[in-house]
Amino acid sequence: MLGVKVSVIIPTLNEEEVIGDVLRKIPWDTVDEVIVVDSSDDATPKIAESYGARVIFEKEKGYGKAYKTGFQAANGEILVTLDGDASYPIDYIPKLVRLLIDKKLDFITTNRLACSKDGSINTANLIGNLLLSLLVRTLFSIKINDSQSGMWVFRRKILDHILPISNGMAFSEEIKIRAFKNKLRAMEVPLTYQRRKGTAKLNPVKDGLRNLGHLFKLWLHLNGNNGEKTWIN
Repeated sequence: MLGVKVSVIIPTLNEEEVIGDVLRKIPWDTVDEVIVVDSSDDATPKIAESYGARVIFEKEKGYGKAYKTGFQAANGEILVTLDGDASYPIDYIPKLVRLLIDKKLDFITTNRLACSKDGSINTANLIGNLLLSLLVRTLFSIKINDSQSGMWVFRRKILDHILPISNGMAFSEEIKIRAFKNKLRAMEVPLTYQRRKGTAKLNPVKDGLRNLGHLFKLWLHLNGNNGEKTWIN
């Protein structure tokens, strides 16, 4: 036990093949609650509940929308995010939470590109990620190598400063930009990454273009008001 309450939030969409494998590995000596925000039409919610997760049904589909619902429902002082496809190393949760506490950080994001196995990210997604991450570094002058990583650990108290506008896949890049640009104590750390199990929900071209457009909208807002830099809280 780390002396703080930890909530894990997992958005799911038809992950009945793998959600049990994910929840089976949750380190309950560190984690106090798991919230699965579900928009499925398969057995995902039933399986999640059988492993002790609290399931919240979100009728409006969207990666960002699911997280907003989960964050609002969470009771933890520290929030951890995961995908429901067994791609992220669940055994890293205690290490990342301890790092957040020991380093007195506010926000940790992860870098899947640093030490992941070959083939864990398909070529189209890898190229898109590299281009989007380069654009994030260029437009916002922040040191992020993996702008699309979906595993983060952060303090609930900073949520009002980092909560994105996006309800879609751009949520992931936006939450990182907000954490770093609002001068919070933020860090990116490497982790290993596995090839996802089950059916992929990401459309590399469609979602990549949406993410690209969202980055420019954020940049225009940040540099708006006749050159006076502002940010959205």
